[in-house]
Amino acid sequence: MESTRPIRALVRGLDALTTLNQRNGATVSEIAQQIRLPRTTTYRILETLTHAGYVYRDPADDRYRLTIMVHRLADGFDDDAWVTQIARPCIDELGKEVMWPVAFASLSGTQMLVRESTDHRSPLAIERFSPGLRLPLLSSAAGRAHLAFCPPEQRASLLEILRRSGDEGDKLAHDPAELDKTLDETRERGYASATHSKRVSDEISMAVPVIVNDQVLAAVVVRFAETAVPFKIAVERFIPKLREAAQRIKQTFLEQQLDPPYRQAQPAPARKVGGSRYRQRQSPQWGLWGLPSPLDAAARYTGGRPSLS
Repeated sequence: MESTRPIRALVRGLDALTTLNQRNGATVSEIAQQIRLPRTTTYRILETLTHAGYVYRDPADDRYRLTIMVHRLADGFDDDAWVTQIARPCIDELGKEVMWPVAFASLSGTQMLVRESTDHRSPLAIERFSPGLRLPLLSSAAGRAHLAFCPPEQRASLLEILRRSGDEGDKLAHDPAELDKTLDETRERGYASATHSKRVSDEISMAVPVIVNDQVLAAVVVRFAETAVPFKIAVERFIPKLREAAQRIKQTFLEQQLDPPYRQAQPAPARKVGGSRYRQRQSPQWGLWGLPSPLDAAARYTGGRPSLS
């Protein structure tokens, strides 16, 4: 059988998708360097993928990122990216209200991965971190919020792995009594906290979980200087706002399940083909791929089977 020559434009588009799948977003120049194409050609590829619904351009940093449509193309797509798109407006609004840096983090293996943050837009940030930062489960507010409110089976699996770790951030796993006390207090208060020593002032983090159907979807976190906002005042000022943001994220998540974007297709005008008229099916922005249920997605990536990779 005669071999068919590959379509170069298609191969280049797949190369661009592969590069984005390996990164937490990338600029045109970064992708062009990776796939060894001119910047103008790479830009046209990315804009074509954007028009098709597989990629979106983040106005916050001009980086291209994958959309949920890619999930149907490869298992490498991370469902958390879909959740981040839902959480971003809530996080931005909360950051403007409290002025201190706010973040949205979810479980990734045996750590918490910051999916979105307002650090670079906060005038009060002591240090500025970008999305992609990994936080230890036991010594971060986000991690403690997840452990305290996640299903017992998942918590047991995570702690079993952490007890075999020699990392300084995981040492609390070797003190069951102190760990249980910390998690019990977190559940009783409804939020987690952690204090980290800094050169100018100790920095306190507070986190509230986003819980959907008994699964911890993520945690909403705020960081602030202890000398500027005493702990008791911070609880009164920040915790209600964190809870409101977590509730809005949850509500949007559930609404997307009831009315996901891919069901919102609009029929295209009818046109003639071969003497007969038919109505062409118009694909919505997210495509015709039949996306997974958001709650199924939540169960998959919060489901008590942490990866060591």
